[in-house]
Amino acid sequence: MAERLPSLSIFFPFYNEEANIERVANAALEAAPRFAEKFEIILVNDGSLDRTAEIADRLAESSEHVVAVHNRPNIGYGGALRKGFETAQYEYIFFSDGDGQFDINELDKLIALLDKTDLAVGYRAKRADTWMRNFNAWGWRCLIRLLFGLKVRDIDCAFKLLPARLFDDIELKSDGAMISAELLAKAKYKGYRIRETAISHYPRTAGDSTGANLRVILKAFRELFKMRREIRREGLPNSDS
Repeated sequence: MAERLPSLSIFFPFYNEEANIERVANAALEAAPRFAEKFEIILVNDGSLDRTAEIADRLAESSEHVVAVHNRPNIGYGGALRKGFETAQYEYIFFSDGDGQFDINELDKLIALLDKTDLAVGYRAKRADTWMRNFNAWGWRCLIRLLFGLKVRDIDCAFKLLPARLFDDIELKSDGAMISAELLAKAKYKGYRIRETAISHYPRTAGDSTGANLRVILKAFRELFKMRREIRREGLPNSDS
């Protein structure tokens, strides 16, 4: 695979990330020309209650490469990702979280996999999270593997590079944290190859995480078993066979 992609949509979901959004967007603007001949940076504001929307609009006004889109009101992490996928207009789509815990300069590791795979996804070599979040992630990964046969070591790692054509074949429905499992499980069923590579993960330096919120976790479980029922109705395989 060439070191630079022909065209690339980069997007980030933000919820109350006024302390991070400008830093994350500027890092993407600086890095993107190394990775693609044509690119766009999409800032997805998911109904933030702080100044995130205002900053996103200002950044979009200051650069032709930046697009600001808004969910009003807040939908959830899955809803923010779906907004990003719907807005993206280029051949490849990369997304990462808006909290600044990943380094976009490691995108070259994903691009290097595209000769051998369709979806290139990162896994956190060392998660910069509490032991409780790491334990919860382990349990969630085991459950997803059991239900869907999805052997991915870091399902929810927000560092993924996808072909835009994937969304001609699958429809994402999740509004919550289930979105990553839904994305990978449906891609696997459709025959898309998935490969992982290690990437760095850094501690959050500003803002507050919502991933460990009990309401978010319960919603993810509801969506998980709803998708399980959907897969059983449609007769989709749930194992490696």
